[in-house]
Amino acid sequence: MDQLKVKKPLDIVVKMAIGVLVCAFALIWGGMYLSRPDRSIPPFSVGSQAGEIVMTHVPGATTDQQIETLLRRFRRLGREKDGLALTKKIQPTTPGDPAGRYQRVMLYVFDDADWTDPEVLRKFLAGDVSVVKDIGKAVRGYYRLDGLEEEGGVGPVPKAGEYDGTSRVLFKGRVTDPIPAEPEPEAEKGTSLSPL
Repeated sequence: MDQLKVKKPLDIVVKMAIGVLVCAFALIWGGMYLSRPDRSIPPFSVGSQAGEIVMTHVPGATTDQQIETLLRRFRRLGREKDGLALTKKIQPTTPGDPAGRYQRVMLYVFDDADWTDPEVLRKFLAGDVSVVKDIGKAVRGYYRLDGLEEEGGVGPVPKAGEYDGTSRVLFKGRVTDPIPAEPEPEAEKGTSLSPL
């Protein structure tokens, strides 16, 4: 007589191990998806900071349009009480100010990491004429927040009221002025970490 083999059910320990494995993969994937980098702005890093002066670096192939997007993001964050803290890269520029930790910021954007070196910043703050002149040529963009006034542009920082055509002012005015409604740029195609 043929004996039928009865399938033995999985042991409870094996079921738990499979459940833990599936949950671990789900948590890892979910964490990677939720912490993915923001692709609507170019990657940037803070090379050096002294007080309210912040020197940031973007990759060399960054376009003016991408720098403009980055500056508009800084503008939006700068209007929030501690919004620039959301970047997790910029240290408080006015740490003891009851109005907020980022009341005054002068942020420079460079595409050459050498300009963001702390030694270059030290020379710049000391007033080294050659460094001040060369930084003016190397700046790709800037964002200035001074209490209730803000300004941002692509290109070198214009000298007090002088616009010589080498820079393009994106916005200038009071932080209480409404920001024009602009759609957030779409992330570049092919950069999603999601498998869906």
